[in-house]
Amino acid sequence: MTLKKTRLWVLLAACAAAPAFAQNVAVVNGTPIPKARVDALVSQLVHQGQQDTPQLQMAVREELVNREILMQEAARKGIPNRTDVKAQVAVAQQTVVLRALIEDFVKTHAPTDDEIKARYDSLVKDAGGKEYHLHHILVDNEQQAKDLIAKIKGGASFEDLAKQFSKDPGSGKNGGDLDWSDPKAYVPEFADAATHLKKGEMTDTPVHTQFGWHIIRLDDTRDITPPPLEQVKAQIVQQIQQEKLQAYEESLRKNAKIQ
Repeated sequence: MTLKKTRLWVLLAACAAAPAFAQNVAVVNGTPIPKARVDALVSQLVHQGQQDTPQLQMAVREELVNREILMQEAARKGIPNRTDVKAQVAVAQQTVVLRALIEDFVKTHAPTDDEIKARYDSLVKDAGGKEYHLHHILVDNEQQAKDLIAKIKGGASFEDLAKQFSKDPGSGKNGGDLDWSDPKAYVPEFADAATHLKKGEMTDTPVHTQFGWHIIRLDDTRDITPPPLEQVKAQIVQQIQQEKLQAYEESLRKNAKIQ
C-alpha cells in the first residue's frame, strides 16, 4: 500500500510539472529557456528571409542554449553589473520597445484606399506634361559649337558629328541620343532651349550650361503616361505611413515637457 501511494505521488508530481516544462525548450543549470524566446528569434529570422523548418527550430534552440551558458558565465564574472554594459543594455532595450511602438502605430494607422487614391491622383497631376526625345552635342567652347552647327546645316550628319566631337560620355557614342525624358531632368538653360524647339528643329545658336556648349535637336514629344496605381501602390503606402509617423512623433514632442 505504501509503495502504491509513493508511485501515485510521483505520477502526480510529474503531471503537475509537465505543462511548465512544455513551455521551455531546455533547462541550463536550473535556468529554463522559454519556448517564447525561441519563437521570437525564429520569427525574426523568418522575417529576414529564412524558412521556418524543424532544422531552424533546432538550430535556434542550440543557439539559445549556448547563449544561456555564456550568460551564466558572464553573470558569474559580474559583467551585467558593469556601468558600460548596463548603458548598452538600456539602449538595446529602448530600441526593441520603440520598434514595437512604431510597428503598432503603423498597423493601427494604415492608409485608407481613399488616401492612397488621392495621393496617386496628386502625383499624376504633378507629373503631368510631356517627354522629349532629344539629341545633343556637347563641346568645350562656343566657336566649335558654332562650326558644328554650320556643318549640320550644310548637310553633315548630326549623329556622326556627335560621335566624333561630343564630350558627353553617355550620349556621344550613341550619336548624341538622350532618349525620352522629362525636360525637368536637365539643367534650366538646357531645358528652356529644348522646350522652345519644334519637332525636327535644332538650336540655331549654342546653348551654354555649366557643362559646356550644347547643340540640341528635338526629335519628338509625347504625353507622359503615369504608371498604374497598383504598380506604385506600395511606395505610396510607405510614403503616407512615414508622414503619419513623423506627425505622430512631432505631436508627442510638442506635448512633452523638455527641460
